Amino acid sequence: MRSIRIRTFSILSLLLILMLPWVFYVTAHLLTTKSLSFGTNEAQKENFKKMSNFIETNIENWSNPKWQDDLRGKLQALDMGVEILTESNQEIFQFFPEEDHSFTRAEQFSIMQDGLLIGRVMIFQPNPRGGQMIVAFTGLLLAFFIIGYVMRRFILKPLEKMSLAVRQVAEGDLDVLLPMSPIKEITEVYGGIRIMTEGLQDSMQKQVELEEERRFIIAAVAHDLRTPLFALRGYLDGLEEGIADSPDKQARYLAVCKEKSAQLARLVEDLFTFTKTEYLEMELKKTTVNLPNLLKKSIDSLNPLAKQNNISIITNYFGDDCMIMGDSYLLERAINNLLDNAVRHTPHSGKIFIQCYKDGNRVVFTVQDTGKGFSSEEIHRVFDPLYRGEASRNRSTGGVGLGLTISRRVVRRHGGDLVVDNHSEGGALIKGWIPAHCSNA
Repeated sequence: MRSIRIRTFSILSLLLILMLPWVFYVTAHLLTTKSLSFGTNEAQKENFKKMSNFIETNIENWSNPKWQDDLRGKLQALDMGVEILTESNQEIFQFFPEEDHSFTRAEQFSIMQDGLLIGRVMIFQPNPRGGQMIVAFTGLLLAFFIIGYVMRRFILKPLEKMSLAVRQVAEGDLDVLLPMSPIKEITEVYGGIRIMTEGLQDSMQKQVELEEERRFIIAAVAHDLRTPLFALRGYLDGLEEGIADSPDKQARYLAVCKEKSAQLARLVEDLFTFTKTEYLEMELKKTTVNLPNLLKKSIDSLNPLAKQNNISIITNYFGDDCMIMGDSYLLERAINNLLDNAVRHTPHSGKIFIQCYKDGNRVVFTVQDTGKGFSSEEIHRVFDPLYRGEASRNRSTGGVGLGLTISRRVVRRHGGDLVVDNHSEGGALIKGWIPAHCSNA
């Protein structure tokens, strides 16, 4: 349906109001007079001349009934009316073909004889304009009816339906039917409401998904926190009740308590960072960061854990110009999660290879281990919150399943991205990139 502007519709309506009565009037005039001329035509002028001459040359017969009958016949044939008066305006003769017709005076003249006023003659012709005006008024009413019908159907009705739709949206009902209209402004409003409802539907769906995710995370974290808490409480109760009755036993109990407290600290830190990146408006405290130095710092912090399993962390290539702009704390947190994930899922005596180099306007870093790698399901879901593979990536390794999720969100907040894959030589491969910092010399 082709759309038009309200301004164009208004102009067309005005033209219809002006033209339709005129068309009706001209048509009625043409049907009545058989002519498009709105004045006295030549035939009527000739008839007036003949009738005037006939009356003027028969002054002495004005009162003669026979002559009057003859005059009536002529007037009837010509569809004219005549009124003959004396010099004192007394009626001598009057005739109109039909009483119900409206007549208008077409010609009036006085009869003089020897300088004296003998009488006055008035010749009338039918007045078709009365009927023509009625027809024109009918055309005007029809124009208003057409415009009213079109306006109600294509403007008022759609506006009423859109008003109802907006009220439904305000009440939370987004499944609304919007009307179509050839009026462009209404179509634009319709498009705006449709975009608004689609956006609200998407927002509500995302809100529902976030709420479900939030509840799931709270339940899962509560479960994961409960396990080390119960263990910690049990070992502390053992110490308090004297179950650990030897120095070696006490040292073992204290080591377990220390391990469980560290696990609790890691869980809480993961939960806090995840919540900050997901629900709060995280403000990055950006500074110039040397990414290779940040990687080395993370490697140093995880080396003790790696040495416990005889895992070697090898830095293949670190570029000298891998400078980025970012929040050093959050970036270190993200890198620690990646390396911690690699150390925990690399088998005994395995290796971890780390690279960092500049590629165009990006700084790229990779973490590759010699473990089993990712399954096809893990590749698609490894960044989902709380997701852990059933085989090697499970709760026994510690953590709440938020490490990779946090790392990816931190990297994306810095304008980059993080992806996972399996290396061609085996093992998992995590690759990330962040825009390089361009220093102005």
